[in-house]
Amino acid sequence: MSSPTQRCPRCGNENTADSYACSFCGKRLKIERIENIRFFKRYGESMEWIEPYSWYWKIYYLFTEPNKAMWDINHKRSKAPGFLILLFNSLLYGLMGLAFFSHFNVVSLPPLSPLLFWYNLSMFIAFFVFGLVFQFLFFSILIWLFTKGANYAVGFSERLEARFGEEKEDSETYREKNLSPFSIYKGGVLLQKMESYKFKMMLCAFSPFLIINGIKILIILIAFPTVNINMDSRFYESIFNAMFSSPVWAVLDVIDAITLAAWVPLLMTLSIRELSNSSTFRVLISSYIIGILVAIFFFFLRPTLLG
Repeated sequence: MSSPTQRCPRCGNENTADSYACSFCGKRLKIERIENIRFFKRYGESMEWIEPYSWYWKIYYLFTEPNKAMWDINHKRSKAPGFLILLFNSLLYGLMGLAFFSHFNVVSLPPLSPLLFWYNLSMFIAFFVFGLVFQFLFFSILIWLFTKGANYAVGFSERLEARFGEEKEDSETYREKNLSPFSIYKGGVLLQKMESYKFKMMLCAFSPFLIINGIKILIILIAFPTVNINMDSRFYESIFNAMFSSPVWAVLDVIDAITLAAWVPLLMTLSIRELSNSSTFRVLISSYIIGILVAIFFFFLRPTLLG
């Protein structure tokens, strides 16, 4: 028995009954009340996609018009700036380490000592590497959790399988294509058979941390107290103990938790909606449930409590 379908009134192609836009021409098939809110408006037939925005415009729109950004990214997911966002956030982690270290007064070392320069550099590298590894693993786990939530809400994985197909097409064949996956007349049907670069697109939902990490650096520079430390075998241990025991670090954890609970789920909703052509409201509910639970869990596992 075939599943119910609906015919697109513009191009005449058949779509699944629960599709919100035509998978072939982008014609709107259903409109949800939540789409009256600016950030949840669906782009499609009202705006023709020609070529992907530059990576910096994508990141800019992720903050100003996230629905437009995800709409554009979904057309050519290989150009998603997800790994760039991860890299920039890791660099900000490195600067965060420098911000902390700027408040440590190393006894017996003059301000312009070459050794002090190497300590600064080592702090930057340590925080950069930590940020890169930690965020990659943490974001990967979060993407898996948000995917699981979307599976319960709208059958996300099944919709992707139905939309892009199970077979792994030759990625090189499609990588060079500059075509919209929503236009059958531009070769879009072929592109729909490739569930590629989904991870890169969903990584874009963590772009808020670009601003949040910048704010955290400013908080550290302003609020973290100056600490005197000695050049001994416990040099780095003293630094990290002072950092983790400071109320400033607890404030940073709270900011991260709020971002995970409030901002990231919104962008993840738009990412999943565009990928699966599904209900915005149902994905939004599942994403916020996951985001809030993760934020609570993250807050109670923060280093200030573990220490």
